[in-house]
Parts: sequence; structure tokens; C-alpha cells
Amino acid sequence: MLTRERMRADIAALIHEDPEEIGGEDNLIDLGLDSMRAMTLLVRWNETGLGLDFSEFAERLTLDAWWAIVRRHLAGR
Repeated sequence: MLTRERMRADIAALIHEDPEEIGGEDNLIDLGLDSMRAMTLLVRWNETGLGLDFSEFAERLTLDAWWAIVRRHLAGR
């Protein structure tokens, strides 16, 4: 199951940061996440069966916003 902490760890690994350095409201683009890496994350997370759509994630590029999207998908299962 995808958790907020797994999301933080996955993002951190792709941008070569310590997970604790990623705040909930930090702009992930400012931290070094680009669109190709974001797509890589969504593909990985969709392997859990969530059916996430990149356009939702592109609207607001923070961990808190992304976790809110994932929570909605998890609740809809």
C-alpha cells in the first residue's frame, strides 16, 4: 500500500535528498523534481493499482497536495 512516507522516500530518492528534507508544502520542482521523474513516480505508484492521473499531480506540486490526491483514490477503492 502506498503511504505518505513511502511517497516522501520515493521523491527523495529521485532528487537525491534526505526524506526529512522534504516538507509537506515544499515545491517539488524547486527541490529538483522534473516532469520525467514525476512520471516515473506515478508509474511506480500506479503499480499498486491506484490509477493516478498525471494531470491531477501537475496542478499542485507539493507532497501534501499529492498525498491528498492519493488519499482520495485510496478511499474510493
